[in-house]
Amino acid sequence: MDKSKRLFLKPKRSFRRRLPPIQSGDRIDYKNMSLISRFISEQGKILSRRVNRLTLKQQRLITIAIKQARILSSLPFLNNEKRILNNEKQFEKGESTARTTTTGLKTKKN
Repeated sequence: MDKSKRLFLKPKRSFRRRLPPIQSGDRIDYKNMSLISRFISEQGKILSRRVNRLTLKQQRLITIAIKQARILSSLPFLNNEKRILNNEKQFEKGESTARTTTTGLKTKKN
């Protein structure tokens, strides 16, 4: 090859192929909580396909399984543990989060 053609060739990268997150024997089901919990963030959100490294079909099945588990109360819709813990710490310190302002609503008398 002459030099002009060599400039446009990309250097070959060596990369390690990652194992798929779902094995062929794993069944995607709302009852399989150990599998489902891997695809949910700490806040309780469903992680994207790019983050999960799933195929489109697998992501659809995971999403359906997560939604079914939420409806059946196996999974919470939101994970508010951090927020609850922070509020408890504030109350222990004696800080009040309640508002003391009132709105000035006037009532008409006929």
